[in-house]
Order: sequence, then C-alpha cells, then structure tokens
Amino acid sequence: MADTLAQRRRALQALGTAIVPEMVAGTIALTAPDIDPAIYDGVDVVMDVHYGPHARNVLDVYRPAGGSGRPVLVYVHGGGFVRGAKDSDDTPYFANLGSWAVQQGWVAVVINYRLAPESTYPSGAEDVAAAITWTVDEIAAHGGDPARIFLAGQSAGAMHAADYVVGHGGFGPHGRALAGAILVSCLYDVPRAAPAETPHVYWGGDAAAWDACSTLPGLLQTELPLLLTVSEFDDREFQDQAALFVAAWHARHGTYPPMHRLDGQNHLTPVYAVGSRWDVLGPLLARFVDANR
Repeated sequence: MADTLAQRRRALQALGTAIVPEMVAGTIALTAPDIDPAIYDGVDVVMDVHYGPHARNVLDVYRPAGGSGRPVLVYVHGGGFVRGAKDSDDTPYFANLGSWAVQQGWVAVVINYRLAPESTYPSGAEDVAAAITWTVDEIAAHGGDPARIFLAGQSAGAMHAADYVVGHGGFGPHGRALAGAILVSCLYDVPRAAPAETPHVYWGGDAAAWDACSTLPGLLQTELPLLLTVSEFDDREFQDQAALFVAAWHARHGTYPPMHRLDGQNHLTPVYAVGSRWDVLGPLLARFVDANR
C-alpha cells in the first residue's frame, strides 16, 4: 500500500490509463484497504428496491437513523454500458459512496440499470428517469428532500446521467427534478467517441444517428448547476472530450466551465477512493451540494 501521496500517484500512473482487468484490479488493491470503516457507522441501508419492471431496475437507499429534509445524492455506476452494479460482495463499491453521503448529512440512492447489448440507447437515461421519479415519490419516507436531488454518474453512468439532464430519455411526471448534476469522466460528443466503421454496443450501428445522441449541445445550454471532472490518468479519449467541452463552453459563454482536473487520479479512483484518506472527489461533491442546496 502506498504510504505517501507521491507514492500513490506513482503506483496509479504505473497501472496505465487503459481500462483493462489488470488496471481495475490494481486500482481496487490501492483503494479498498484505505476506506475508513467509520463511514459505515449509523448507516441504514434498504436494498434492492424496485423502481421499474426490469430485473435490473433496483436501487439501494443509504439513510441515517433519523431526520428529514436531507439532500439526496443519486448515483449511477459505470461499466462501459455492459457491466457494473450498485454494490459488490467483493469490494466496498459503492457502499462507500452511499455511506459517505450519509456522513455528510444526506440520503443516497445507488441504482442498477439495464445493460447493453440487451438494452440500447436511450435505455440508460430512461432508467435514470424512472429512478428519479421513484426518488421524488418515495425519498421523503427515507429522510430525503425531493426538492434537493443531485444526480451523479461515472463513465458510462455519467453518460446516462448527462442524457437524462438534456432530456434524451424523457423526464417523467415530475420534470427533470434535479438541483444539480455531477459527471465524472464523461464523454459528450458521441461521433468523436465511437469509430464510425464499428457498430457500437449501446449507441447502435447507424453512425448517422450518433450526433443526436451527443449531450454537448444540451449541456452547453442548460441552466442546471453542473460539476464535471476528468482525471489526470484518464484514458486519452476522456481527456480529449474534456478539452472539447472546455473549448465549446468557453466559445459559447466566454467563461471557464465547471470542469475539474483531478490530479493523481485515474478513471476509477474518484469514486473508489470516496471515504478514504485519498478522497479527492468527496470534498468537491460536498462543496457543490452545499452551494446548491
């Protein structure tokens, strides 16, 4: 285990930026042991609540023992559109995020969603919409405030969250119903992200339709508070898309966007390290929610 920040940074850098099994396993080995067990204290978890008809339309609610009117963090996991889950028997993810949120005085909702290739665009955004609808309807019974919902996603989960923000999957009966959105290592321009000669497992085989799947135009126009991040050791594709977003935002607004470069982090560590001494994303999340609650 790395003992200093410099040692940890070198260890993460040595894992490389490609999201391959060896990089994932190495990242878990660096982050999981450092999760502070105290973040689980006083946390009540209601697991596998159904928010839709599909077997994967389930969510977990992390809540404190009492209280009401708390901000709500809804989290959408990554996994390249084809894998991933809201919890794991083998790792602390994403119980670490849900439990950390409770320690901030919030309620957290961590969701599963339908996966490709069985379900394709815009199924992820549709599932997010259904989960937000459930949250608006039910979260008060768990101590949360339905008027203060913050949607966060990482990687593919960030893309589903971004699709929801711009309306690609519809909003449901309550409208968008968000106080803010957090996109961790997101892709914003689909044609630039997917090679046209290869059918994409989630976006489909019609490259001519991919431009309409991009969230960049809608995010540039939205008035919803945003928090965006890209990691120092993210893959080049995510670096390029973050730079594209920065340039497009500046061209439209004449200001720097709410984009944060997370030094010493790779594609996974922003969320994997929440609740540990290496946590970089958590403090940003806390400030963002406090500023927009």
